[in-house]
Formats: sequence, C-alpha cells, structure tokens
Amino acid sequence: MTTPRFLKPALSALALSMAMMGAAHAETLDVVTSFTVLGDVVKNVGGTHVTVRNLVPVNGDPHDYEPSPEDAKALKAAPVTFLSGEGLENWFDRLAKASGSTVPPVIVSEGIKTHEFEEDGQNVTDPHVWNSIPNVLIWVDNIEAALSKADPADAADFKANAASYKARLTALDAEIRAEIEAVPEAKRKVLTSHDAFGYFGQAYGITFLAPQGVSTETEASAADVAKMIDQIKADGVKTYFVENSNDPRLVKQIAAATGAEPGGELYPEALSDASGPAPSYEALMRYNAAQITKAISQ
Repeated sequence: MTTPRFLKPALSALALSMAMMGAAHAETLDVVTSFTVLGDVVKNVGGTHVTVRNLVPVNGDPHDYEPSPEDAKALKAAPVTFLSGEGLENWFDRLAKASGSTVPPVIVSEGIKTHEFEEDGQNVTDPHVWNSIPNVLIWVDNIEAALSKADPADAADFKANAASYKARLTALDAEIRAEIEAVPEAKRKVLTSHDAFGYFGQAYGITFLAPQGVSTETEASAADVAKMIDQIKADGVKTYFVENSNDPRLVKQIAAATGAEPGGELYPEALSDASGPAPSYEALMRYNAAQITKAISQ
C-alpha cells in the first residue's frame, strides 16, 4: 500500500527520532580499571555496555607502575574507575591528583575478608584477593552495583551478565578444588617469586613459599634468602615457578641452591596477551591451577 504523501514527513521524523534514541542507548561507558585481571572481570559484567581501559598493561606489574599522561587523561574523562584496593595500587593517588579527577574510585575488594600478617616489622594486608575465586564473586557484586548506578538503563543486563559469570566462576572453583584435592597434601608445596598466592593457597590447600613479600617493590635480605633456602630444604619443596609480571632471577638463584626443579610460568597478577595462556581471568585461574597440579603431582 502506498503511504499518503502528507504522512511521509511525520514518519521520517519518527524514524529519525527512534534512530537517535537507539544510538543514545547504544553508547557505552568508558571505564578505567587499574590492571588487566580486574579489567576482564569488569568486561564480563558490563558486556557490550562498557569499554574498558586498563592502566597497567598485559604482563605488567600492578604494584610497581609508572602512570603516563595518557592515563591521566583517561582517568579524568572516565565516569567510573575501578581499583582492587587493599594496598595494591599505591601509585593511583599520584595519578588521580595529576589527572584532576574528582570521581572517587570504586574499590571492588570491599567486603572481602583479607589476610593480614607482619612483614619487616609492619602489619601488611595481602592485596592479591583475586587468586581465590570466592573473592572474585564479591568483586562481581560490587562491579554490578557500580555499573548499575552509573548506567541505570542497563541495570537488568548487568544483573544478568553478573549471574551468568558467577555461575561459570563457581563451576571453575569446584573444578580447581577437585583437581588439587587429588594430589596428596604432603606434596602440595611450591616456591614462587613473591607472596602473591596466599589466597590461592588458603582456598585450595597449597603451601607457597616466596623470597619476596606481598609487593614486588620489597627486596629480600641475604638473611631472608638464607632462611628461605633452609626452609625449602627442610620442607622438601621440589618445584619452583617464575611469574609473568616480575623478575625471575632471585627465585632461580634460590632454586639452584635447593635443587628445586622448574615448574613453568604462572600468572598471579596480570593477564597474558591474547596469544598467551591466560588472556582472561577464567583462563588465568584454570591455567595456574593446571600448572601447579601437574608440577606437584610428579
């Protein structure tokens, strides 16, 4: 049927209005995240409604990072910024001040029961909460709430994305537990570069030894290294791992002094690039668990 000529302008205006509404709804939130592990979790909750810029790049060290002028510009423009918190991103305050941003960051680790211990005479909080999947389920809830507040129109999608993602993570958590529980408890001991696996160890029943503390900015003394070598020998630790985001020389030296054999490379606090074995948080946890289990099973 032919549209009457007098209706064509009205229909054209309606079509244009609907197109503009659709384009407005299709706009994404340009959010900033401190490092790649967190960025991937935010992407899974935000889906197509968010564009994520990670400050620390893939294979980068989130403890020891020097922000760039481009980072300051991105932070200034971002409606939402996500940090893990608990002392991980000590460089962020300098960046926020330099950027002139007045929007407080969302601390996704709020509500997580953290580990605290004494290190060099000071009480220190272990910031590596994401190495236990149950902790990341709390991240997901916090991220969903922040995104829904920033973009109420898409809150239903954020809720659905979060529920689907949490279901996958819960299944992965059970898979990792079953994998590691198959290894005798006496064999579940490994050496790594720094104390990044405390939450992993507690959640999944593995003892991790490391010459450096919870931050890669700390340095182990000669006395600490000697004590570590004695402990490794006494505990019968047979395997060591290097980490993708920091210097492997010290852990290799200790391994050479103890006879520990290489178990490969782990990804405790940074994703790999797309061609690597840990391009997502799920892949990171699955890969780390598989590498560790394979090494301690021998």
